[in-house]
Amino acid sequence: MIGGGPAGTMAALMAAEAGAEAALWERNNNLGKKLTITGKGRCNITNLADIGDLVKNIPGNGAFLYGAFSRFSAEDTCNFFTSRGLSLKTERGRRVFPCSDDAHEVVDTLGLVLERAGVEVKYHMRAKRLCLRQGKACGVYAYSGELHPADAVIVATGGVTYPATGSTGDGYALAMEAGHTIIPPRPSLVPLETLETWPAEVSGLSLKNVEMQICDHAKILDKAFGEMLFTHFGISGPIVLSLSNIVTAAPNSGRGLSALIDLKPALDDQQLNARLLRNFQKFTRKHLINSLDELLPASLIPVFVSLAGIDGHKPVNQLTREERTKIQTLFKALPLTIKGPRPIDEAIVTAGGICIKEIDPKTMGSKIASGLYFAGEVMDIDGLTGGYNLQAAWSSGFVAGKSAAEG
Repeated sequence: MIGGGPAGTMAALMAAEAGAEAALWERNNNLGKKLTITGKGRCNITNLADIGDLVKNIPGNGAFLYGAFSRFSAEDTCNFFTSRGLSLKTERGRRVFPCSDDAHEVVDTLGLVLERAGVEVKYHMRAKRLCLRQGKACGVYAYSGELHPADAVIVATGGVTYPATGSTGDGYALAMEAGHTIIPPRPSLVPLETLETWPAEVSGLSLKNVEMQICDHAKILDKAFGEMLFTHFGISGPIVLSLSNIVTAAPNSGRGLSALIDLKPALDDQQLNARLLRNFQKFTRKHLINSLDELLPASLIPVFVSLAGIDGHKPVNQLTREERTKIQTLFKALPLTIKGPRPIDEAIVTAGGICIKEIDPKTMGSKIASGLYFAGEVMDIDGLTGGYNLQAAWSSGFVAGKSAAEG
């Protein structure tokens, strides 16, 4: 097993439990370095969705994992950890976390299970190339040049996001050596930069219960409801990360697409008009800029008024119908123009990777080289936020480990 993340760890455990002599290579000095920073350090272990929803929430080739999810479901993941002493809790959106809210407990649990299963964990080990003989993987060469023979090799090195954790694309080179095609990596679940600079003026402001649409001119490409965050470069937060996949997949990395923020998604146009009229009647003698405190966060008000193109010091009782319409329109569609995604090393997940058409979904085995298996993010698979990517890792690791052990 090459890679001590969730997929590689699960693969090693399953291989060992199936009776194989398993060795796990990790290039860092400890396991699960990236795992400890997931979920803002809390580790969103999985999502208690049924198989159909798991597939739906993995827009990057989720159907490929249907069989893997059938063999090792989200419920199986929960049972795996609870039966090994880790207490879990389920939060909004069916997201599962350790009760301690500490990702290190997840890594510690995996470490103990590896030890009990007799898996040999080798730290500071990095695979330089595969040993291939007559179309079969029969070992790995370390960077020291030493050959480590094996009956099967599982590559679970992750993508290219968070390179400081060891995810630097090593698995792509190993797969290419065996003849596999690599779908060019791109960022997924990544913050977005905007052409407008005003988000920097409200950097750090979080908006909850808003809806965002990503549009190509008048065509809505996708939308999401929830929480977002303004930053010094543009926008981030859960709904932005979820929508970023369709942005990075668009031509020119989404440059020129529009992000429209509905600040009052619970109100239709008629209801919002009535709400605005009540507000302006209440503050009829105030200036516009001082009349929106009950409708907007304080830091957003100056920006909002400026975008409306109305003098902020104009008394509310002097607003024209046209100006009220501008305000109402802005509440329902606060516009931003996408400049592009942040760099790939800032993304949570890598889209792209080893082409799944060259991998057997029943075994996670290579269709090109026998004895070679893949698991996790190194494959061209990527999901939304909410525990879906980790479940993909657990499930694919489970199948790869079992299959490699069974030969």
